[in-house]
Amino acid sequence: MENLRITLPERVDRIITILQNHGYEAYAVGGCVRDSILGRRPEDWDITTSAMPEETKALFHRTFDTGIEHGTVTVLMGDEGFEVTTYRIDGEYEDSRHPKEVMFTRNLKEDLLRRDFTINAMAYNEKDGLVDIFGGIRDIKDNVIRCVGNARERFSEDALRILRGVRFASQLGFRIEEGTRCGMEKLAHTLKKISAERIQAELVKIVMSDRPELLRDAYELGITGVFLPEFDRIMDTEQETPHHIYSVGEHTLHAMKNIRGDKVLRLTMLLHDMGKPALKTVDEDGVAHFKKHAAESYEITKRILKRLKFDNDTIHKVTRLVRYHDYRMPSTAKDVRRAMNKIGEDIFSYYMEVRRGDVLAQSMYQREEKIQNLDEIERLYQEIIENEPNNPDTVKEFSVKTGTALKRIEHLIQSMLKITRLDTGSILFEKGHYSISNVISNAISELTTRAASEKKEIIIDGAEQKFFCDMEWTGEAIGNIVKNALDHTNSGGKIHISWEQTPIMFRIRISDNGHGISPEDIHHIFKRFYRSKNACHTSGVGLGLPLTKAIIEGQGGFLSVQSECSQGTTFTLSFLTESQG
Repeated sequence: MENLRITLPERVDRIITILQNHGYEAYAVGGCVRDSILGRRPEDWDITTSAMPEETKALFHRTFDTGIEHGTVTVLMGDEGFEVTTYRIDGEYEDSRHPKEVMFTRNLKEDLLRRDFTINAMAYNEKDGLVDIFGGIRDIKDNVIRCVGNARERFSEDALRILRGVRFASQLGFRIEEGTRCGMEKLAHTLKKISAERIQAELVKIVMSDRPELLRDAYELGITGVFLPEFDRIMDTEQETPHHIYSVGEHTLHAMKNIRGDKVLRLTMLLHDMGKPALKTVDEDGVAHFKKHAAESYEITKRILKRLKFDNDTIHKVTRLVRYHDYRMPSTAKDVRRAMNKIGEDIFSYYMEVRRGDVLAQSMYQREEKIQNLDEIERLYQEIIENEPNNPDTVKEFSVKTGTALKRIEHLIQSMLKITRLDTGSILFEKGHYSISNVISNAISELTTRAASEKKEIIIDGAEQKFFCDMEWTGEAIGNIVKNALDHTNSGGKIHISWEQTPIMFRIRISDNGHGISPEDIHHIFKRFYRSKNACHTSGVGLGLPLTKAIIEGQGGFLSVQSECSQGTTFTLSFLTESQG
């Protein structure tokens, strides 16, 4: 590993080289280095430098302040942004999450010392190679999650690191080193200081990983008892029945393993039996029963998902799947149609996966018969969805289903249009040359007050210039996108508004660092309406999706959206310049 080389993206290497050429140290750092060593594709590339924030900004033409008080500046190159952060030492932590103050330093070791785990405390550049002061390479080789320095100190600085440690272990297939485990157990109670949104983000990553069963470790260390005590109760509930060989909790962990890594499916399996502890009875023969546990699980699931601030779409899908996870039927076309109507055609294929994952986590008792029943239901379901729309005998039933689907499509359209509150009807435009900063300031004047009251910040960053637009439409679009961003951003979060002029387009970018709209939701909103190859396409980490031209035809522009659940949503409003319009 001494001669280990990492291929840096061209733009990352260029930023590092520019800093070095001006006398500063600079390295790629953290998760991107770890993932590169592991042969994984980094989601993003962070850069650390000895340059002070103002020194960094002076070297690059296009930057904006991401977290200037913590030394972070985003450097824009092409259509990408890269966070460049000054070496720093964190001061005293007062809330188990954020340092009271930070002090900048010119010493790389002091910066790496403040990081959470050894595998995340490595730095790299082409000139110096790998900088590994705390044994990150050794721990990667040994498949170990270990804190940098004293585990209790690291976790007392930021309690979320406790859950992040479990998450890294589940994603990477590593074990948690004993001293790190002890620190987690001692300070698990401090997780109560962490926001529900951040807990949710880490929980989703754990259950979506290749090893969701590591929630068992979180239970043993007292972690789930803080934010998901319902899970502790199912771990303590036995199932004395021929159909089961595990406790409710162990059955749940096996069920998650048995189903593909889809967020809705994994959350359903995590929560599907939460109602069993409250409804358990044991008959005179010592056999346990859990009558009507699905209905109880439905109510508990709804409370948990709302408590952890999940989005409404996820709540709607998961609660319904939990409610019907134990719904059984004879394998006849009539019964399958009835079940599709009852459960919902939009989630019926999910329901089938849930049923199968549930059965495979049970005992072998009657398993063959259960699987045969599911196979036959699956066959009938496929026949129905492939053939019934053209069957004259089922026109009436299909019309009812189609009407329901159309209502859902209409709802999805309205949800998307709500982002900018635009209509697809006639739009009048009054174009002219306007100061972009004035357009934005007018559009967000009231929102700025709201942001301050919610301890959020709206940052406007860009050189003063005019562009050719319809002021009223543009202002309304910007205002409503910023409102959407505020709705998704946590307390302490920031929303950035920047712009750039090219020979052809004028672009306004609005980014938040909240949880955003999931790429899956954006994709589902658009895919129903576009048939052309380029109308719905993947772009970068999220989905770049053009809004139908009918909406903004008179403006000569388009709206695209990029989203990554854990990092927020970026909306880009693009306008043709006057010469191209």
